[in-house]
Amino acid sequence: MLDSIHYPADIKQLDLKQLQSLADEIREFLIENIQKTGGHLAPNLGTVEMSIAMHYVFDTPKDSFVFDVGHQAYTHKILTGRKDKMDTLRQKDGLSGFTKRAESEHDAFGAGHSSTSISAALGIAIGNKINNNNHKSIAVIGDGALTGGMSFEALNHAGDSDADLLIILNDNDMSISKNVGAMSKYLTKLISGKIYSTMKNKSLGILEKMPNLREFAKRSEEHLKGMILPSTLFEELGLDYYGPIDGHDLPTLVKTLQNLKTQNKPRLLHIITKKGYGLDSAENDPCKFHGIAPVTDSVNSAIPLDSYSNVFGRWLINTAVNNKKLIAITPAMCTGSGMSEFEQKFPEQYFDVGIAEQHAITFAGGLATQGLKPVVAIYSTFLQRGYDQLIHDIALQNLNVIFAIDRAGLVGADGATHAGSFDLSFLRCIPNLTIMVPSDGLEMYQMLNTALTMTGPVCVRYPRGTANIERYETQEVIEIGRAKVLLKGRKTAIFAYGNFVETALTAGKELGATVIDMRFVKPLDTTLISEMANSHQQLISIEDNAIAGGAGGAIGEYLQQQKITTTLQILGLPDDFTEQGSQIELYQKYGLTAQDIIKAASS
Repeated sequence: MLDSIHYPADIKQLDLKQLQSLADEIREFLIENIQKTGGHLAPNLGTVEMSIAMHYVFDTPKDSFVFDVGHQAYTHKILTGRKDKMDTLRQKDGLSGFTKRAESEHDAFGAGHSSTSISAALGIAIGNKINNNNHKSIAVIGDGALTGGMSFEALNHAGDSDADLLIILNDNDMSISKNVGAMSKYLTKLISGKIYSTMKNKSLGILEKMPNLREFAKRSEEHLKGMILPSTLFEELGLDYYGPIDGHDLPTLVKTLQNLKTQNKPRLLHIITKKGYGLDSAENDPCKFHGIAPVTDSVNSAIPLDSYSNVFGRWLINTAVNNKKLIAITPAMCTGSGMSEFEQKFPEQYFDVGIAEQHAITFAGGLATQGLKPVVAIYSTFLQRGYDQLIHDIALQNLNVIFAIDRAGLVGADGATHAGSFDLSFLRCIPNLTIMVPSDGLEMYQMLNTALTMTGPVCVRYPRGTANIERYETQEVIEIGRAKVLLKGRKTAIFAYGNFVETALTAGKELGATVIDMRFVKPLDTTLISEMANSHQQLISIEDNAIAGGAGGAIGEYLQQQKITTTLQILGLPDDFTEQGSQIELYQKYGLTAQDIIKAASS
């Protein structure tokens, strides 16, 4: 059946029994393809029926679907003309793993970060009203994304508007009781239908003339529904609440959406789904199968090296043994940040605040005022969301907070939405901040030890990938602001940051150049920079960050201030949003290989 489905109009010719068969085929298609390409498996298996029902009832691109995060949009891609390109998912020059406006007219709004869909869909809904059309705007948001403060800001606005907005809350953290599910299914069909809506609206019109009776009727309705349905929060915010219903029951989904389509005010449909639905291993361990790497035939017999994330997790555990003031904080990225074992061993010193980066940072600031040593583990791309808090609540007050900034630089298949391309640029302009960039796991461990001893906010910034060393646990610290010469040469001096130190060494050996592991972006080792500039004919810097405002720019600014005229070439990321692909492919594309350093030295 899937072979005959190319666009949403094709599924509208099917009956409900055929829709379920289509859902089964799509689930098999997803499992087969995601094992080859990698990607978000469990979230997409849980939303197959929801996506089919949405396209069966509504009409994109006239009607707008706004997916939060985008982890659950693969079925949407399959149904909107991209099925035959799914084998390119997350590959260089292939389909994005998220919704992307430039990819399809059916992608109404780009996704990648969490808690954005209600805001965007509300903007679209109000835009539809201003433009005098009757198009529908539908936001899809998960229960996890609903923990983000931005979603509550949007709900507050939506409930105070008269926008034609439908919010679908995809709740996959709650089991469905058969009895309650059957009752709620019946009630939702009833209260979403025309008869109920018409009676309610006409009754309210009559009751407007009798305020006391109207208030009694309104409260009675809310209390009656509240006994059976978790509607109170949304109703109080001004949204009509419907559900919860089984998000894998296609006939009920379709009928409910058809009823809700006839309405034109802010409303929320609560559906219950199971993450990983249809694949036992994914249902039993949805966290492990949230995102999976491609399955390959090759077997690496070498001893696997730890990732930078695991180095960080090991440092946390070893440090917390003798330091009860160490507090670890994550905005819903426990496993990705290497903190799972720490959570189990030190639950009193661990806080997962949900998808709430702004809160995580200011919360850490509050802890710091009480003499504790908070460590905020956060991806570079998500630190962008807490920028004001970093400046106003931490740096301005010079509070003792450590930021462990993971996934810095190019991250590969997740593409531009998740690339940590800008953190050095937006961090180094902030007063009171110290910024360290390790080149391997041992140096990272030393830097974390150092950060623990320091006063004021400290950033340790590291990439996605292996930490390039087998043994890294140490009690050593490093001298603040001091770079390290790794290779002595002449004519050319290469200033390398983080994961490009190894690349610089490869080029330096061929060039006979001096190679420096800079280690610090702020403060700079200005003494060594001056020495290198005065003893070499040319300087090259290389970093996994935007050239604009980055670490190389800091060196250039210092040289200009000192009126040093030795030429400096800065290698880094261009003034553009980077593409998706493997890290190696992207380093080649953006001129960040050993051969590119050699070429720069020869130009």
